[in-house]
Amino acid sequence: MNVLLGVTGSIAAYKAAELARLFVRNGDDVKVVMTAAACEFVRPLLFRTLTRNEVAVDEFAAPAQWKPGHVALAEWAGVAVVAPVTANTIAKMVRGIADNLLSGVLLATRAPVVVAPAMNDGMWENPATRENIAILERRGVAIAGPGEGFLACGSSGRGRMAEPQTVFEAVLAAAAAAGGAAK
Repeated sequence: MNVLLGVTGSIAAYKAAELARLFVRNGDDVKVVMTAAACEFVRPLLFRTLTRNEVAVDEFAAPAQWKPGHVALAEWAGVAVVAPVTANTIAKMVRGIADNLLSGVLLATRAPVVVAPAMNDGMWENPATRENIAILERRGVAIAGPGEGFLACGSSGRGRMAEPQTVFEAVLAAAAAAGGAAK
């Protein structure tokens, strides 16, 4: 299966490395798209090494083929997963804002999409975030998590990114539910 793994700017970005490994071990082809903020937490080299594919960060990088990068990646994906996904990226997905490579890919893809939220418990419980999650669910986006426990900010509550195995299973379920449409 062609798995597009989006990584956004959260301390939980380190968990995305294990998620990438799970897909590679499953025999899937994984391409990673990172936001600039994600690169502050983990480096593209980590994902390039794990997936044996180039990592896309710059929306203005010269495409490898004639199609713009966001369109080529969107069409390539059999399933898209954003893990971790921040409240900011969730809001962009709801409003159709495509101001970076990842949000452009997500807007253009027809593949099933799974998101694994990761944020402070106050952000998760905020009415705006709750409404945005409900909108994504109505649009068919699968939500994996979040979990509950100790958070990077020092508090404890709901907002931890789900464990990689849980996200992996959610992606497989979303791909299966798409009726084998996943490439």
